[in-house]
Amino acid sequence: MFSITGAEVSPQERFRHLYTAVFPILFRVACRITGNEEAAEDLCQEAFFRYHEKEMSFPNPDEAKYWLIRVVKNSALNYAKRKERERRAYQRAFREDQRTSESGEENLLRKETLREVTEALEQLPENLRIVLILKEYGELNYKEIGRALGISEGNVKVRVFRARERLAALLGQKTEIDKDGNNVS
Repeated sequence: MFSITGAEVSPQERFRHLYTAVFPILFRVACRITGNEEAAEDLCQEAFFRYHEKEMSFPNPDEAKYWLIRVVKNSALNYAKRKERERRAYQRAFREDQRTSESGEENLLRKETLREVTEALEQLPENLRIVLILKEYGELNYKEIGRALGISEGNVKVRVFRARERLAALLGQKTEIDKDGNNVS
């Protein structure tokens, strides 16, 4: 049993503390993978339900956090794959017209850029895409990503670097990335 502030706390209080601390991270990750806020919230709630239902115990809150990140990541990937299959089936069945409504140049440019980035991101291999999503949208550091995925911190850095390079190449941009993995151009 672990404590939050040095004193023993009830399981309900530990759960509440974990939920408050981890939900925003899980939501950002799930939202980025699914592209749907409602689905992301449902997936996060489901992960916490599974955690609570199974009465899982971890040596410390960080281990619980990484377990929840893995659960949400896998659930979100499954959701996104299922939605993509459904979308393709509907397109074939109904030959949907996918024209976008133009509501101004800025709105159109923003949507086009988002679409291009999303498409480029989807073209990345899953092992590179996931680390980039966790880094950029989950706002996790390299060590946290490594623990969540069960890989070394060095491997995470390499994957993030390669993911950024490939993403930039797919988008046709030339970006320089410093030794910490931050864009400098």
